[in-house]
Amino acid sequence: MKLQRRPRRALLVVHVAASACWLGVTLGLLALAVTATTTGAGPAVEASARSMKLFADWLVIPLALLTLLSGLVLSLGTPWGLARHRWIYVKFWLTLATTTASVLVLRPGVDDAVATISAGGQVPRAADLLAGPIVSLASYVFMTAISVLKPWGLTRRGRKHRVTAPKAVDATG
Repeated sequence: MKLQRRPRRALLVVHVAASACWLGVTLGLLALAVTATTTGAGPAVEASARSMKLFADWLVIPLALLTLLSGLVLSLGTPWGLARHRWIYVKFWLTLATTTASVLVLRPGVDDAVATISAGGQVPRAADLLAGPIVSLASYVFMTAISVLKPWGLTRRGRKHRVTAPKAVDATG
């Protein structure tokens, strides 16, 4: 299945916008985590943690899923393919891993921190709130870089496909 030009371009815009939003939300989560772990004021800590919960519950997962789905459709609906170029393959697996980590680690960690802080406790460890956004941000910046640079060439499957693909017919002959 190959996407026509207009749907492909529209989907590319959706993919890039969702990815940029996901990166931006992660920067916001990091700023809130730094505030929650470095400020001594109880209300500021609680407000930061509650804001992180709002971001994690309503923004991170939908943006992650939209990025994953749009990237998957783009890779399968264009000549780039999912497993033909190493950079696309790496991006797919990193996106899948960070989406899974967001669901299984980030959200529960933020939920636990909010429950602890709301009950009058302190943030258990700074690393509990900081680790998720730091790892996510590093992953998203890396994925952005390889999207722009497109390093590493073709996979074995991509080389095989290129060899067996029909050659373009010369317009003069």
